[in-house]
Amino acid sequence: MKLISWNVNGLRACVDKGFLDYFREADADVFCLQETKLQAGQIDLELPGYYQYWNYAEKKGYSGTAIFTKREPLSVACGIGIEEHDQEGRVITLEFDSVYVVTVYTPNSQDGLKRLDYRMKWETDFLAYLKKLEEKKPVIFCGDLNVAHQEIDLKNPKTNRKNAGFTDEEREKMTQLLEQGFVDTFRYFYPQQENMYSWWSYRFKAREKNAGWRIDYFIVSKALEEKLEGAAIHTEVFGSDHCPVELQIAL
Repeated sequence: MKLISWNVNGLRACVDKGFLDYFREADADVFCLQETKLQAGQIDLELPGYYQYWNYAEKKGYSGTAIFTKREPLSVACGIGIEEHDQEGRVITLEFDSVYVVTVYTPNSQDGLKRLDYRMKWETDFLAYLKKLEEKKPVIFCGDLNVAHQEIDLKNPKTNRKNAGFTDEEREKMTQLLEQGFVDTFRYFYPQQENMYSWWSYRFKAREKNAGWRIDYFIVSKALEEKLEGAAIHTEVFGSDHCPVELQIAL
């Protein structure tokens, strides 16, 4: 089974930059999007052979997620069941026979860390949501988690130490999540791989210089570890300030 996750930073703009060519070429079984920046009816995507599921933010042109899947799920849920968190279209969960697949766009702590307290609450509640799903079956979750976990996961760790996405608090939440029985699939296959990033600022020619951050992930329940077949970061794919990430798993 091949899964792709991509923060498209505005799907309509990404479609104008070749999204559909990549989508067809990737031929994923499940294709997850974050930051679609859409409302219902603002795009009509022809994706033959795929079921489409969308979660829109209440605020226009903001956040939003989608999942396109070849296999029809047993059930579909938007959000995590907590009203405070479910206004921004950040989570979709599909239930299949043997697993849940979740796409998530984690809230950014923002400049000046003005949303860090909210982010901490989100992390606690989202982890509880994942653990609740795990009571029934294992979980694959993916998306823009807005954190570079270790120094190896960004180009300039020292100068970014207290910036959004690389605060001690955010990194510790990621550590706690992994300690709760989850596996960062890219690091499972490439524990020491440096200079592999999934997001680059549009400023300072960051992508050209590969001054990036690895903030897009596929994370799975420990129970799925032996089924993992491969992970990739597709730095060659343009169209957004993020690139797609991939998971191959035997399901």
